[in-house]
Amino acid sequence: MSKESLDLTEGPVAGRLIQFTLPVFAGNFFQQLYNVADSMVVGNFSGPEALAAVSTSGTLVYLLIGFFIGLAAGAGVVISNAFGAKDTERLRRAIHTDIAFGLVSGVVLTVVAVILTPLILEAMRVPPEILPLSKAYFRVYSSGILFSVMYNMLMGIMNAMGDSRHPLYYLLFSSVVNIVLDLVFVAWLGLGVAYAALATIISQGLSAVACFVRLVTKGELCRVRVHGIRFHRAELKAIVRNGLPAGLQNSALAVGNLIVQGHINTFGAAVMAGYGVYAKIEGFMLLPMKSLSLALTTFVGQNIGGKKYERTIEGSRWGYLLAIGISELMGILMFLAAPQVMSLFTDDALIIAAGVRQCRTEGLLYFLPAFTHATAGILRGAGKAAVPTAVIFTCWCVIRNIILALWLPVSHQADVVYRTFPITWTLSCILLAFYMLKVDWLHAMD
Repeated sequence: MSKESLDLTEGPVAGRLIQFTLPVFAGNFFQQLYNVADSMVVGNFSGPEALAAVSTSGTLVYLLIGFFIGLAAGAGVVISNAFGAKDTERLRRAIHTDIAFGLVSGVVLTVVAVILTPLILEAMRVPPEILPLSKAYFRVYSSGILFSVMYNMLMGIMNAMGDSRHPLYYLLFSSVVNIVLDLVFVAWLGLGVAYAALATIISQGLSAVACFVRLVTKGELCRVRVHGIRFHRAELKAIVRNGLPAGLQNSALAVGNLIVQGHINTFGAAVMAGYGVYAKIEGFMLLPMKSLSLALTTFVGQNIGGKKYERTIEGSRWGYLLAIGISELMGILMFLAAPQVMSLFTDDALIIAAGVRQCRTEGLLYFLPAFTHATAGILRGAGKAAVPTAVIFTCWCVIRNIILALWLPVSHQADVVYRTFPITWTLSCILLAFYMLKVDWLHAMD
């Protein structure tokens, strides 16, 4: 076993979970900086229309790469299970299959993005004064989507084997590069939103290359061989079986969010920008729960692979406690500091007011998505990814947009959109809690 890999089947449960989660959290933090840096620099140096363009494009970005982020999570389940079982040959096949899948998928997605995204932006009812800027940003971003797909795949491989530190190191370096390039391109040279996208894809490319070099040159348990990168049928089936539900969930949520974004776009540039800035802030606020969700998937996958069921239960309890407690604390801080945080992105009073309203509608209820994300991480690790996928899709996509379709014609206010989030968070919590209490999820992979 590589000394860089963390075996989550041994040692103190809470300590191991926290030890693994902290680098994952830090890595996600710096990954979140990519788009936030774009928004902060663009908002302060290019004006509210440019900020609205970047904000709108963020929803579309997630539509395109969310599916592959879900598949990466599925591959992580297969890899962590083989790692926990100490099955070196299955581990090798799964890793090489995952890389092959990422390369092929990234190329296909790049072509699709370049062709279709202008049409999607128009379908999202982006206002005419914002549309050219949105197209310019995404035209550049879509050309480098391969880097984003590969980084998520390679990071998932390293995390599944317990190495959450090196992805953090690489992402820290590339985040600094991204911020510097944003400042040079947009603030200093005044080149506009397209060059903010260029800064992002250059930075993501550095992260992906660094992860790949690490996997090729290091690793005692399973070193990647370039000539061995190909599909293995059994492992590909297992990756798709575990990752497809999460990938479809992400895609469905992204489509649902595009519909929500379409409603937001009808309220004008200030509300669009406020909604987009809040999304960036919320991304930071929800990082602890999402990081713990990823850690729980690896923890549960390794321990079920090693047949350590009591340890799996104890780790799951710690995961719930940490995710809910930390997320609620973050929500309280966000509720109190919303105006000050919003002002970091813009000095436009209308944008700040719109963002603050959403912060204070949702912030005190962050314990609800925390429970949902923790449960999803546990069930993915146990090989039951279809369950949280179905629940989250139904509540956060279908029901949320049905509520909007019925409510907005009666009261055409942006606050209506904000309120649908805690309503549908509550529904998903109720359904997942019922499932966890009634079904033997622990032995699903036996």
